[in-house]
Amino acid sequence: MTIVIIAEKPDAMERLAKALAEDNLKRRTSRYKVDFFEFERNGKKHIAVCAVGHLFGLKQKGKGWTYPIFDIEWLPTFKTNKTAAFTERYYRTIEEIAKLKDLELVSATDYDNEGSVIAANIIKFIFKKKDAGRMKFSTLTKQDLVKAYDEMAPHLDEGNIDSGITRHFLDFYYGMSTTRALTLAAKKFSNRFNVISAGRVQGPTLTMLANREIEIQKFEPVPYWQLLLILDKDGIEIEAVFEEDKIWDEKKAKKIFDSCKDKKAAVKSIEKKKHMQNPPAPFNITSLQTESYRLFGYSPQQTLKIAQKLYTSAYISYPRTSSEKLPPQIGYREILQALSKVKNYSKSCKKLLAKKILKPTEGKRTDPAHEAIHPTVEPPKRKLGIPDQRIYDLICKRFFSCFGDPASRETVKINFDLNGNIFLASGTRTVDKGWIELYMPFARFEEIMFPDLKKGDMLDVKKLDMLKKETAPPSRYSQASIIKEMEKRGLGTRATRANILQTLYDRDYILGRSIKVTALGMKVANALRNYVPDFVDEKLTRAFEKDIEKISAGKIKSSSVLSKGKKAVEKICVEFKEHEDEIGKELGEAILKVENDKSILGICPSCGGVLKIMYSPRTKKMFVGCDSWSKCKVCGLSKTECKCKCPKCGKQKGKCKCTWQEKDWQPTCNQTYPLPGGAAIYRTDKVCDKCKTPIISVYRRGRKPFKMCLETTCETKANWGKPKISKKK
Repeated sequence: MTIVIIAEKPDAMERLAKALAEDNLKRRTSRYKVDFFEFERNGKKHIAVCAVGHLFGLKQKGKGWTYPIFDIEWLPTFKTNKTAAFTERYYRTIEEIAKLKDLELVSATDYDNEGSVIAANIIKFIFKKKDAGRMKFSTLTKQDLVKAYDEMAPHLDEGNIDSGITRHFLDFYYGMSTTRALTLAAKKFSNRFNVISAGRVQGPTLTMLANREIEIQKFEPVPYWQLLLILDKDGIEIEAVFEEDKIWDEKKAKKIFDSCKDKKAAVKSIEKKKHMQNPPAPFNITSLQTESYRLFGYSPQQTLKIAQKLYTSAYISYPRTSSEKLPPQIGYREILQALSKVKNYSKSCKKLLAKKILKPTEGKRTDPAHEAIHPTVEPPKRKLGIPDQRIYDLICKRFFSCFGDPASRETVKINFDLNGNIFLASGTRTVDKGWIELYMPFARFEEIMFPDLKKGDMLDVKKLDMLKKETAPPSRYSQASIIKEMEKRGLGTRATRANILQTLYDRDYILGRSIKVTALGMKVANALRNYVPDFVDEKLTRAFEKDIEKISAGKIKSSSVLSKGKKAVEKICVEFKEHEDEIGKELGEAILKVENDKSILGICPSCGGVLKIMYSPRTKKMFVGCDSWSKCKVCGLSKTECKCKCPKCGKQKGKCKCTWQEKDWQPTCNQTYPLPGGAAIYRTDKVCDKCKTPIISVYRRGRKPFKMCLETTCETKANWGKPKISKKK
């Protein structure tokens, strides 16, 4: 009997093999150049293999680009997704091992819906088996992996598998059907095949962002006035504001302002109040992403990627968790003792280890599969990169702070009387740091302290201002706040929210760190909201999420949820077809506008025209040309703007092959520039100081992006291609 252990990723496979091997650990390489491990344990031969995420994906049975689509099947990912061709090597390696006789299987993928589905599909479609053992662990430390192996469940976690498969099917029903509906509608109007995606969670999320954008656009600022007072006490400044924070009447504000001139301020009352501030809850993935964005500006997806890397290195526990609980079983003292050997953590750990009882502050959120994110008993033995080190420090210090004492903070409120007008000053200071000291430098509080004052003290007025302000529109969502809002509304899962947000960026629906919805994003959101309201209904999406959780808990059957999903998609598709023309017109116009905007790089230095990215049918390459290169002799407009018909074929000029032969165009500017091949080009809205051509950003896969101007002979490129002189001896 040979026991085959299936891991989710190569790093996890290697850690599993090294943790479980008692003797004779051997690294093997398949003929497909993929590593796997052989070792002995308990007198039995073991083979550890790995996937690279999903080795199977859903695809429509048969051909055709219609909707809705319900007839689907699991196929190897390299057959369903061109960008996943690399997965074939891992598929074939496992396929070879599956040919061995007398195999016993163990699933050791991440213990969540996605991980369970990854292993279940490999077991079903490659090994042709129905069941296997199941290891459950939250860290990749040796002690946890050995324990997970020794205490493995005899059967697969069917609840996780069923709920995961249901989610995949629902997402395919919704995503593929609605994407095809939107794409076909837009193609009908714009005559362009641009894939316009809209998923089960993506649609409601985009609509939520678009609603905020509409609020901002419709907002009309209202003027108001504030009275600001700066007092002086023994050289220390005290800032106070009039008790009415916003004064809507300018005359009233002016009257109060005039009555305060050349007067002294008397301390009318002083109120001091101490309060205890409890430590924060430990991190789940959402709070980690939010805190990481606040402190370092890392996007949610970037934070998740770093956390996953730390997890596969066994430095932290499983990051895709919604839990805010730290059960005693993780071994508080063992973790603190291990981290006390790290120089930067030694002081905090020793302070906590001196406590007789270690009891962490916890939040309300739970997760049936995993505890909150925490460091493990295996701290890094080598120096981490800056982003990795920052996230690791953040997780460690948050863990320390959970065991800290409450902090004592004092709030002081002072009322000043200025000729019968009351001004307020308030501030808070830390009296006893408690847990704050353990969370430094990440605990950031405003510390405002006042000089010693007593009732009746008279203070000189250093400055008195009457400030005119306007009410501000609702703030835009940041990448962190939208993830938090999605969690609050029950949209998506802890593992998918960052990817959904990234998809909206990739589709040009949103842009910027302070998220702004593009013209295309607004058109898609408006079309969905106006013509297929059920698709963007948060209640419906939230209901399906709850149903999926119930499947995992064994409370309802997958078949009933999928049946309900099919009915919902069928209704949505009927609405799409009824309004196809209206939807197509809105989206088509937006697509043309976005295409035109993306192609513009800047102003032509030769004639003042617009420089655009163009395609040469002769060289089959992209280049930059001036849109004033040729103008219509009839209307005088550029090729892209001219609406005249070709006299020979009747098509619009510039869209037919015979236009140039008719000599209907008048050349005005022949300025062109080459573009780097195999790269994505973006404008920067900046101009080179030397040659006055636009500066562009160049992105190539797997390389560091760079910026350059368009002029090939510009002096800024004088040293391009020359070898760099090393400063080392």
